[in-house]
Amino acid sequence: MSLYKASANSTFSVKITLLSTTVLSLLIAHTTALAAMDDSIEKALKFGQADDAKYGQIKFNLRYRYENDDSKAPDKAVGNASTVRLRLGYLTPEFHSFQIFAEYEGNQDVGANTYNSLRNGHDTYETIADPQQHELNQFWLSYNGLPDTKIKLGRQHITLNNQRFIGDQDWRQMQRTFDALTITNKSLHNTTIHAGYITSVRDVTAEKIDMDSQFINAGYDFKRIGTLSAYTYLLDFNDRPTDNIKSSQTYGVRFNGGATINDDVSTIFTSEYAYQQDYANNPDDYEADYALLIAGLNAYGFIVKGAVEQLGGKGAGPAFQTPLASDHYFNGWSDQFTVIPVNGLRDTYGSIGTTVMGIDIEGIYHDFTDDTGKIDYGEEWDFMAVKTFGKHYSLLAKYAYYDDNGALTGLTDTHNFWLQAEVSF
Repeated sequence: MSLYKASANSTFSVKITLLSTTVLSLLIAHTTALAAMDDSIEKALKFGQADDAKYGQIKFNLRYRYENDDSKAPDKAVGNASTVRLRLGYLTPEFHSFQIFAEYEGNQDVGANTYNSLRNGHDTYETIADPQQHELNQFWLSYNGLPDTKIKLGRQHITLNNQRFIGDQDWRQMQRTFDALTITNKSLHNTTIHAGYITSVRDVTAEKIDMDSQFINAGYDFKRIGTLSAYTYLLDFNDRPTDNIKSSQTYGVRFNGGATINDDVSTIFTSEYAYQQDYANNPDDYEADYALLIAGLNAYGFIVKGAVEQLGGKGAGPAFQTPLASDHYFNGWSDQFTVIPVNGLRDTYGSIGTTVMGIDIEGIYHDFTDDTGKIDYGEEWDFMAVKTFGKHYSLLAKYAYYDDNGALTGLTDTHNFWLQAEVSF
């Protein structure tokens, strides 16, 4: 890239940042004024009903985001995306144990379109997977006429445990949803069972991917200690031949909990293990392991955690993969490892979070290697600040810096920056 182009990109990035800051300032003033009107708005969205929704309820979510993606990749220009995402839905009142929900979702560019959305053909820019698209995000029918059971059929979002294996990718502007039949049952004491059959996925680029997948996830709640979960995920990607390598069968167990020591101190503990191998039409013959260990303290207003997450790989064939995860929440916010390298991935990380003047702040450090710890994959620093106003308004600023440390991974130093404002009813 020439010096002129680099300078032009820097100037443009500054202009976009200034524009985004101005828009966010206006949104702050606007949402602060709206906060006093929450009761009136909530009542209006329930068609004038204050305490119930006998005529149904309108669901509304508006999110503005500015995102900057700047890496040292010589063939990619800096990505700048300024977008507004709207979700608008209607939930019917319950009628003979049946209920219907329909939701529109649309994402609109409100600035210069200088990023690769994976749908706009701008592949000379860095990828920011928030295309300008419009879709029927959810459309489902539910039935809860059986004891302790809810059945849902149609396009829906699905999140299980911490979304490491199945999640809705809600960080991106276009949500991942599933065409599925799901069943949630709570008949057994302290036990919740989720089971489902998925026929297709609508991904974050608003493209449909056919599949023939099943899952079951059962969790038992040990009161005041934590939840023990066991799961099976059978993923069969049968739409495009290039997706067949994502087909896998995964079996695992997870414990998430902690203990209260006193009014000011409690412990945090998570451990998980899973085994995965090829499934259905996957052309590869492989097997891999997954392990997670998190330990921490919530003490005197601070949350401190240390963790190791390992996704196995043998250097030949696929490593442990989680193609339906909400992967932005894992292995660093710069999204360097959405596909796990063939030698696997060990992510050793620590985090600290607290609240200052009503602002939630968090910092995370990641050290990445292969699953043996011998091959350096670089490191990352992540920082985030979130301010909420009442129940419905929030502002977010977020930064990620990935340093490849000269590692021979094909990855490059990357800076990511986000500003976001959201209103949700």
